Amino acid sequence: MAAGPRATTDTTPAAGAAGEEGEHVKPFTPEKAKEIIMSLQQPAIFCNMVFDWPARHWNAKHLSEVLHGKQIRFRMGMKNTNTVPQFETTCSYVEATLEEFLNWNCDQSRGSGPFRNYDHSQFWAYADYKYFVSLFENKTDVFRDVIWSDFGFPGRNGRESTLWIGSLGAHTPCHLDSYGCNLVFQVQGRKRWHLFPPEDTPFLYPTRIPYEESSVFSKISVVNPDLKCFPQFRKAQRHTVTLNPGQVLFVPRHWWHYVESIDPITVSINSWIELEEDHQARVEEAITRMLVCALKTAEDPDNTKAWLNPTEIEETSHEINCRYLNEAVSALFDHYRTSKKVDIEALGTNGEHTKTEGLNVHNHMEVEQPHSQNLTTGTVKQEAASPFGPDLVPVMPSSEEPSTERGRIFESDGNSLDGEHFGKSHCTKRQRMMYKSKNAIVEQIASNSTVAPSQTFISTDDLLDCLVNPQVTRIVAQLLIQGRTL
Repeated sequence: MAAGPRATTDTTPAAGAAGEEGEHVKPFTPEKAKEIIMSLQQPAIFCNMVFDWPARHWNAKHLSEVLHGKQIRFRMGMKNTNTVPQFETTCSYVEATLEEFLNWNCDQSRGSGPFRNYDHSQFWAYADYKYFVSLFENKTDVFRDVIWSDFGFPGRNGRESTLWIGSLGAHTPCHLDSYGCNLVFQVQGRKRWHLFPPEDTPFLYPTRIPYEESSVFSKISVVNPDLKCFPQFRKAQRHTVTLNPGQVLFVPRHWWHYVESIDPITVSINSWIELEEDHQARVEEAITRMLVCALKTAEDPDNTKAWLNPTEIEETSHEINCRYLNEAVSALFDHYRTSKKVDIEALGTNGEHTKTEGLNVHNHMEVEQPHSQNLTTGTVKQEAASPFGPDLVPVMPSSEEPSTERGRIFESDGNSLDGEHFGKSHCTKRQRMMYKSKNAIVEQIASNSTVAPSQTFISTDDLLDCLVNPQVTRIVAQLLIQGRTL
């Protein structure tokens, strides 16, 4: 898979092609692609941007030959319709080669070897979060097969990428990523993405158990939600899209996503793009780590497997976590002291919110906006000069009004949509969603207060759901940073 000369022609017709017949010209320059990624606040699919990437041939069969004999960890999950999410802590794990995975997947049975205890009709397998640096440690030439520089990030390739290989039904629980935005290249098979905007966070019932740095999970199985336990989910605005081979999905910062494989074998490559906001996000994550570890280890110091995600293998002692927090704060100050891009005092709460007397969570929920990519500005740009067309397809919501029934889902299949209409509708929805978010906490408390006080039991996890709610840790981080600058 060593990178060879990059192809400039392809006989397969595709939207956005230009020049002589059969010749592919990429619809966006690297500079334009980066501009879109850094300003767009809506998930979107890039088409005709990777036709010359050597990695487009990385199907599972080819990878099994390249990684011949290499043991890979597969996560095994049940094919069911349970209303409880299948978190990674509830899955089992198998060490196997890609060849053994393909044999099990092809035989449609238990077979022999590592997968012998898993009936293919009842289980799925997922080799997820496989970082190229670890996976191809002795084959570094393959890094050049992935060319994220085409999206405006010079030098970024497979070294900054992650590989995902799954069978039918393999999925990740619904979550948001605390850091960066996401580019996902679909290589083989199709994946269905269920996405929800950041404004819907209160409706997704966020939790940090299981704990994993940078992953905020939802308590809800979004494909089979329990609306009696989680009634606010009715207000969430689902965006659904099927990602096909050759397409690249852009997932903006803090968008919730649930991803499922809908073909027998799927292969994806992704890269998380760092953002300016990540510096403060790391402080928020360090606060979360300290609180979660302090309370959960105090509850049961010998049972970390019950709450610590299998991918989270770092030390969890209070001393280590305290050092982690201090390093995160120091790194933030070093960054802004060096870059001089942002007035450090602006990282604290804005003028009218600086008073700690009568601290109002609802007011502070909006403090995030100056530090995140400006949603209103981004929408105005879309109206003035929409980037959408046959080669950049927005992932749209189900309707203008929030759906009260789960069945109302809009699914994009990569067809172009009217960009002008998208810009105007998104602006209206943005205003409406902000109003919903401001009142969601009060409504959620009211909906959960039907149990008599004598019957309630508040667990450590219940307390943590409040203490490390993303909205709360954001406020704590801002107050902590502000306190260091006064």
